[in-house]
Amino acid sequence: MTRGRPSGGSRTTAVLGVLAGLALLLVVLVVLFPGWFTPYPPERTDLRNVLQAPSPAHLLGTDQLGRDVLSRLLDGTRLSVAIAVFATAVGVLGGALIGLLSAIAGSRADSVLMRGVDVLLAFPELLLALLVVAVIGGGVVNTAVAIGIAAIPNYARLVRGQALLVLRSEYVEAARMLGVHPARYLVRHVLPNVSGPVVVLASIGAGTALITASGLSLLGLGPRPPQADWGAMVADGKDFLQLAWWISAAPGAAIVLLVVVVTLVGRGLQARVLR
Repeated sequence: MTRGRPSGGSRTTAVLGVLAGLALLLVVLVVLFPGWFTPYPPERTDLRNVLQAPSPAHLLGTDQLGRDVLSRLLDGTRLSVAIAVFATAVGVLGGALIGLLSAIAGSRADSVLMRGVDVLLAFPELLLALLVVAVIGGGVVNTAVAIGIAAIPNYARLVRGQALLVLRSEYVEAARMLGVHPARYLVRHVLPNVSGPVVVLASIGAGTALITASGLSLLGLGPRPPQADWGAMVADGKDFLQLAWWISAAPGAAIVLLVVVVTLVGRGLQARVLR
C-alpha cells in the first residue's frame, strides 16, 4: 500500500507555515536584540534631515523630527509585541479561570458566569478595551490589561466547552466513582485536553491584540511619547500623509505583516491539534 502524495494545497500551506515561522523567529530576535538591527539611535533627532524620503542613508526615510523611521520601527517592535503578548496572557489566564469555574460549578453559578460572559461578548474587543482604559487610564501596562480583559470572554467560552466535554467523558466518570479527588483529574485530564485549543486560540488572538493595541495607540491611549510604538508611529505620520507617507505606511505595513504571520502560525498549530 503506497502512501498518497501531499496535495498542492497542503504543500503550499506547509511552505507558508515555514515562512511564517522563520518570520516570527526574526521578530523574536528583533525584540530580544533590537540594537543588532537598528542603524541609528531610535530617539535621535536631526532637524537637518526632517521628512527625508527613503534613501540608502535612511531606508524608510525620516519623520517630522528627523528620526530614522526604520530604527524607530524596529525599536517599537519590542513594545508592540510585549503589549500583545502580555494582553494575551491576561486574556488566557482570566478566561481559563472563569471557564474552569463555570464548568465545575453548579448549574446556577454556571448560568450566572456565562450570562456575564455573553454580555461582554456583545461588545467589540476594541470598544470594550476603550471602556476599560477609560476607567483605569492609559499607559503601557494599563493598555495591555485592558486588551486582555476584553479578550477574556473568548477564552472563557472555549475553556468551558472543552472542560465540559472532558468532565462528561467515561474516564473522568470512572475516576469520580473511584473517589479520585477533583483536583487530581482536573490536573491530569482536564487541563491537558484544554491546553491545546487554548494555545491555538491564543496564537491567533495575539494578532487581534496587536491590532487593538495599535488602535488604542492611534487614539493616544497607548504608550506615552517618546516611546516608539507602531500605533503611535502611525498617529505621528497622519498629519504628513501627503508630504511623507512613509512615516505611517511603514508601521502600518509592519502591523499587517505581523498579524498575517501570527495568524498563519496559529492556523498551522490548529491543523496539528485537529489532526
